[in-house]
Amino acid sequence: MSSENGKTQGEAAEPPEQLALIRKTVRKAKVPRAKPRTWRGAALAKELPVARVVVNKGVLHLDQYFDYAVPEELDAVARPGVRVRVRFGAGAHQVRDGRREGGRLIDGFLVERRAESDYQGALAALADVVSPEPVLGPELLALARAVADRYAGSLADVLQLAIPPRSARAEAKASPEPLPPPAAPGPGSWTRYERGPAFLDSLAGGGAPRAVWNALPGPHWAEELARAVGATLASGRGALVVVPDGRAAARVDGALKAVLGEGRHALLTAETGPEKRYAQWLAVRRGSVRAVVGTRAAMFAPVRDLGLVAIWDDGDGSHSEPHAPQPHARDVLLLRAAHDRCAFLLGSTSCTVEAAQLVETGWAKPLAAGRDQVRAAAPLVRTVGDTDLARDEAARAARLPSLAWQAVREGLKTGPVLVQVPRRGYVPRLACQRCRTPARCRHCAGPLEAPEQQELRCGWCGRGAADWHCVACGATRLRAQVVGARRTAEELGRAFPAVPVRTSGRDHVLDTVPGRPALVVSTPGAEPVAEGGYTAALLLDGWAMLSRPDLRAGEEALRRWIDAASLVRGQGEGGMVVVVAEPTLRPVQALVRWDPVGHAQRELAERAELGFPPVSRMAAVSGPPEAVEAFLAAAELPADAQVLGPVPLPVVRPGGPFRPGDPPPGERWERALVRVPPGNGAALAAALKNARAGRLARGGGDPVRVRVDPPDIG
Repeated sequence: MSSENGKTQGEAAEPPEQLALIRKTVRKAKVPRAKPRTWRGAALAKELPVARVVVNKGVLHLDQYFDYAVPEELDAVARPGVRVRVRFGAGAHQVRDGRREGGRLIDGFLVERRAESDYQGALAALADVVSPEPVLGPELLALARAVADRYAGSLADVLQLAIPPRSARAEAKASPEPLPPPAAPGPGSWTRYERGPAFLDSLAGGGAPRAVWNALPGPHWAEELARAVGATLASGRGALVVVPDGRAAARVDGALKAVLGEGRHALLTAETGPEKRYAQWLAVRRGSVRAVVGTRAAMFAPVRDLGLVAIWDDGDGSHSEPHAPQPHARDVLLLRAAHDRCAFLLGSTSCTVEAAQLVETGWAKPLAAGRDQVRAAAPLVRTVGDTDLARDEAARAARLPSLAWQAVREGLKTGPVLVQVPRRGYVPRLACQRCRTPARCRHCAGPLEAPEQQELRCGWCGRGAADWHCVACGATRLRAQVVGARRTAEELGRAFPAVPVRTSGRDHVLDTVPGRPALVVSTPGAEPVAEGGYTAALLLDGWAMLSRPDLRAGEEALRRWIDAASLVRGQGEGGMVVVVAEPTLRPVQALVRWDPVGHAQRELAERAELGFPPVSRMAAVSGPPEAVEAFLAAAELPADAQVLGPVPLPVVRPGGPFRPGDPPPGERWERALVRVPPGNGAALAAALKNARAGRLARGGGDPVRVRVDPPDIG
């Protein structure tokens, strides 16, 4: 029966809002899979008219593929892997009177072509194909997806790290023809290692050995890496080597040219320039070059038939990417080794706890030399502790104990001497002479300084502190906590007036120095290579490196010391290293014995007892206190997750040094650590990613930063 307005009684009983919802639901249920439509009479591709695109938007709630229609004029060039331009944003998929509404043009990558779309509506069309060059292959796409999932990041962010910016001129140039596989090189200095020749034989035979290589000190490591690459190429496969900086890359580049000749490898570093780097990258993707050596970004290099991935000095902080999602080169190469079932080589003169864990779990085998080879290649290491410094007149006069004076004088007779200082610059930071409590400003808690013998003042607010006294013990006398490289060079210049003094640091890094007598003052990581090796090395202010509030302080100090000491001649040639640090400390003893592997194994055992990485998986959540609390409450963390903290983060002063991950200057942030047992890292990353995506989709509020496997949890 109909009512006066033509509706049945049953219909009239339903509220208007509910009726509208029912009709909308019925219409949706009747809509089949959407097929691309035409606009302005433009025809679409007859076969596979749907393009699945990953857009260049790194926000997590948009971490998915989007479907677009393929116009007929773009059918031939819209191939999987090419760069495209698409309309994206509000109204990009809405059509009215045959015209698209809204959306802005952004870049993306075409992932695949499909016959139909899962999207329930009309599709916007591809705006343009930027280049017909396919740069995103299925292997690179799978790797980028795995890295994004591991680090709770977005696929678009990883692809920005993996694929260099386009250069049209580089694409227009033809890549060279691939060379036939070379003959396997001889073992060379790999014979110094017990399993070295067998490792090369396995690579040359097409095997996939996995090894943690504790390299002997000296200049041979670059050539040994080159021989491993040559053995892999001889099997008809490709090889990838990742090193921490351009100087190391240049050394491996020269070794590869010497072992294999020209044209068999590509060098991927920022120093080569964007056009040349992109041309080299294209040669690798096209298969013209089968070997790559490069810095951090080379971890994604699309090497064909990958047979070996290698990383040198994995403890160097340069291997940790500062941009989202902040992957570490070692972990990316581990993913590639597992996915491609290829060989893996982690090499260093030192040893990280992550490397020790690979051996402990049996995933990789140790590759090391016998103790007789170690003693022959390593320099003699002597220590000077606090007790020695306190009663040493020479140390009080110029920060050089008598043993260091003797080592410098003897070393300068036959060659250069290296002096490692933990800090660059001139201005010393001060501490109480009696108890070593850092001297702080009473107004802002900034560090007190005395630049170039001027009056005591604060390094942050600039106020004077003439009446300073120690808040811990009441003493009024100060000592230099850490003296910078420039001031150390000045002091040494006065002590040895007839000897040239050279400095190497962040502002000016020397690659090499001649083998003539000279004093070379360097900050950690900037030590130049001396022709023929240094005759001696002084490692000053060792306590400053060991006293950092960081879980990795001992490991990092030992790595820095061994890196510097590895540039010194061996004991047989009279090489000596003097380290100014407490002799009883574990890292100092490991340096004296030249036993970085044993130190890493003991560190790993202690972390296993405490449940710290790498035994567990951990993530850091930082932001304003209220935002961190709300984020952790909303995140659906695994049942066995433990939340440690939150604790306040140091406030970054305006104009001060800023590192990736620091809070904005002047703001008060907190950080919480979320820990899960082994095997639950993927669940933790997924939970954090979903929580961030939901927060962003709702409009967010205060920012919250998430970092999986943070390198610093001190």
